[in-house]
Amino acid sequence: MITDPQGTVLALFLVFCRIGGCVLALPGFSSARVPEQLRVFIAGALSIAVMPLLWDTVYPAVHTGSATYIGLIFSESLIGVMYGMLARIYTLGMQFAASIMAMMVGYTQPGSTDIIEDTSENSLSAFVTFAGIMILFIMDFHHIVFRALIDSYTTMPFGGLMQMRATLISFTDTLEQTTYIMLRLSSPFLIYGMIFNVSIGFINKLAPQIPVYFISTPYLLMGGLFLIYFSIAAMVSQFGQSFGSIYIGR
Repeated sequence: MITDPQGTVLALFLVFCRIGGCVLALPGFSSARVPEQLRVFIAGALSIAVMPLLWDTVYPAVHTGSATYIGLIFSESLIGVMYGMLARIYTLGMQFAASIMAMMVGYTQPGSTDIIEDTSENSLSAFVTFAGIMILFIMDFHHIVFRALIDSYTTMPFGGLMQMRATLISFTDTLEQTTYIMLRLSSPFLIYGMIFNVSIGFINKLAPQIPVYFISTPYLLMGGLFLIYFSIAAMVSQFGQSFGSIYIGR
């Protein structure tokens, strides 16, 4: 039986601030295709589920003054958004790698509507990005994020000020790891594009009267599509397996 309904609701709302902030920025959940009401319901259900685990940590803070409670709402929301942004940076890195792939294989058609967001993106990069996010959901990436979020009550104690220096270090480390991973995934296409264009440049020097660059575009695209066909499975698999590394030690 609940002996303090008001305190229980206030404590639940503080948990909701951290989890709701994470859902607000988490890839997939924060997509423009997901209704806002569904995001609220997901965050509310998760908050109710983890409330018993965090009761002894959160409940004592609800008896403080109103000004302190407002500060807790602000800091908890920022912490949640930070943890969601770490995953979002990683998925944006996949979009960056997909754009490199499309450019290197000569697939530079005008952008169309993105499946995930309300932005303009070409079909190849949209396909690769969607495949990456789908494999993350298949591998239950949100379990890793929410587990790290619950553990954050130890690394970022409840009721204290958000450590901006540690937050910036987490962002820079995530950007560094994401850049290395995405460059490694897109390196075959970078090498392919460089070798093909250098070869076409030599051919153009040997036969300057022939418009080699116009003739070579179909061959560039055909070779790039074959390379994507043979490497997309390994690339998406490595993308999903490397996700957990960005939350180690956070």
